[in-house]
Amino acid sequence: MKKLAVAFVVLGLSGTAAGAVDLGELAPCWAAATKFCDRSAGMTWSNLLRCGDTLAVQRFRIGNSCRAVLKRYGKL
Repeated sequence: MKKLAVAFVVLGLSGTAAGAVDLGELAPCWAAATKFCDRSAGMTWSNLLRCGDTLAVQRFRIGNSCRAVLKRYGKL
């Protein structure tokens, strides 16, 4: 039983590490996010992650570096 629990924990941690987002890579989208995304809850990194769809819709109004970030994370 203990081995099974350890196996689930290791499996869960490996899946979490594979899906990790480097927050430094999101920095090029900070200015576009302040302009186009909802800031009612404040400008936090979690809100920046949530507004990727909004930025994708506005892709012709954002910079190339932010567009590259959106492509890398599958929003474009």
